[in-house]
Amino acid sequence: MATTTPRKSPERAPGNALGRLVAALVGLISVGAALGVGSLVAGLVTPSSSPFLAVGDTVIRLSPQVLTEFAKTTFGTADKPVLLGGMAVVIALVGAVAGLVSRRRPGPGLTVVAVLGLLGVGAVAAAPTVNAAAFVAPLAALVAGLASFAGLHRVARSANGEAPTDGSGGDSGRGGIGRRAVLVGSMAAVAVASAAAGLGGLLLGGGGADSRRGVTARLAGARVTEQPPAVPAGADFAELGTPGFLTPAQDFYRIDTALQVPDLRAEDWSLRLHGMVDRELSLSFDDLLSRPLVERTITMTCVSNPVGGDLISTAVFTGVDLRELLLEAGVQRGADQIFTTSSDGWTAGTPTDVVLEPGRGALLAVGMNGEALLPEHGFPVRMVVPGLYGFVSATKWLVDMELTTFDRRKGYWLQRGWAQRAPIKTECRIDSPRGFQSVPAGRVTCAGIAWSQPIGISKVEVRMDGGPWRAATLSSSPSGATGGRTWRMWKADFDLAPGSHTVQTRAVDANGVTQTEDRAEPIPDGASGWPATIFTVS
Repeated sequence: MATTTPRKSPERAPGNALGRLVAALVGLISVGAALGVGSLVAGLVTPSSSPFLAVGDTVIRLSPQVLTEFAKTTFGTADKPVLLGGMAVVIALVGAVAGLVSRRRPGPGLTVVAVLGLLGVGAVAAAPTVNAAAFVAPLAALVAGLASFAGLHRVARSANGEAPTDGSGGDSGRGGIGRRAVLVGSMAAVAVASAAAGLGGLLLGGGGADSRRGVTARLAGARVTEQPPAVPAGADFAELGTPGFLTPAQDFYRIDTALQVPDLRAEDWSLRLHGMVDRELSLSFDDLLSRPLVERTITMTCVSNPVGGDLISTAVFTGVDLRELLLEAGVQRGADQIFTTSSDGWTAGTPTDVVLEPGRGALLAVGMNGEALLPEHGFPVRMVVPGLYGFVSATKWLVDMELTTFDRRKGYWLQRGWAQRAPIKTECRIDSPRGFQSVPAGRVTCAGIAWSQPIGISKVEVRMDGGPWRAATLSSSPSGATGGRTWRMWKADFDLAPGSHTVQTRAVDANGVTQTEDRAEPIPDGASGWPATIFTVS
C-alpha cells in the first residue's frame, strides 16, 4: 500500500509579525526617504545643511590623523566618494536593522530612525558655520523618516493581517495581494525619495555656472598689469612621459575637506580683511576686479604628496597682488599670521612675513589658465602663496581674512598637529620608466620633474644601480626670478643591458643646496628622501 508524505506547511511568521524581507524594506526605504527629503530641503534653504553631507563633514573633522592619511594614500582624490559610499552602505544597513527589530511593533525601529535623524541634527549643529535656517533640513529629514517608517509599517501590518506570511517574508495564497500592496507602497516611497534626492542634488549645485561664465568673459577683457614670461620651447619633456609644463584646470590636483563643492556666485561674494590692521577692508568681487590684475605662473604642491607622488600641478593664476592689499590695509606690528576662512568654515594660517616678502608673488586668485576658477578649485576667489604647502597658503572659496597671531588662533590642520609655516621642500620625481615597467634593451631615457619653490632648480642628478651620480639635462625655464615659482623637467640617457635596474634621483636648488636623503613621511611638514624606481630591460 502506497504511502504519501504529508506536505510541510511553510514556516509562518509568529503571530502577526512582519516577514523579514518586508520589515527590512520598511526600514531601508524610510531612511532613504529621510535622506531624500533632507537633500531637497537643504537645496531649497541652505546647501551646507544637508544632514548626509553634514555627517560626512563631521566624520572628516573627527577622524584621527592616521585614518585621514590612510584614506588619502589608499584612495587618493577618490577618498570623498569612498567615504560617502561607505556612509550610504552603513545607513542602509542600519535602516534594514531598524525594520527587522520592528517586525511586531514599530517602536524599536522608530527609535533607531530617530537616533539617525538626531545624529544629522547634531552634525549640522557642530558645523563650523551654522545658523537657525540650517536646522530646517535635518529636522525635515527626521520627520520624513519617522513618518515614512510609521506609515509603511502600518500598511505592512494591515497587509500582513490578510493572510499569514512565512518567516522570510514570502506569502501564500491570498497573502500575495498583501505583499504586493506593501511592495507597491515601498516603490512609491522609493520614487518619492529618489525624486527628492535628485531635485535636492540639482538645487545643491549648478547655480554658479552662469556666474563663472560671466567672470571668464570679464577676464578676457580685463587689463592685466603684470604678465608671466612666455613658456619657452622645451619647457617640458612630455614626449618622454613628464607632464606638460602647464596643467589643464580639469587635471589640476585637488585635495580639500569639502564633501560638497561650494556653489557660489561671484555677484554674492565678499571678503572682509580685518584684525590687526590700520584700515579694515570690505571687498566685493567688482571691487577686486577694479584693482590692477596680475598673472603669475605658479606650481602648487600638497603636503600630503609622498616621495614621487603626483599631488603637484602648475597653472597661470590671475588675480590681485596680496602683498599690495595688505600694505593698503596696514599690517600692525606683531601680526604674524594671516588667518583665512573659506565659505564652508575651513580655516588656515599663513605666515604674514612670507606673504609680505617683495617678489614672493602671493595672490588672491580669480582666474586659472585664462578662465575663471573651476568650482572645485575655489571659485570665485582663492588664495595662492608660492613656496608654501597648500594647507597653509591656498584657502579656496575665501570669504574672510584676519590679521592675528599664531598664539591666538589655530587653523584646521594646525589644530591637528601639522606644521605652522610649512615651506615646500626641494624634491624630484621619476615619471619614466614607471615602476616595474619593461623597456627594450639599448639606450633608455629616464625623465621626470623637480621643484623647489620659490627658489628654483639648478641641477638634477641621476644614478643607475647605485653607480656614480651624473647631471641630467634640464628643460628650459621661464626667465627671471619668476622661474623659481615653477617646477622643472629633467631627462638622462643610459645604455643598459637586459635585466632589472634601479634609477635614483636628487635635485639641487638654485642656492646649491641638495635635497636631503633622509626619509620623512608627508605629515607634518612634507615628505623627503630620494625617489627611486625599479624597472626591467627586456
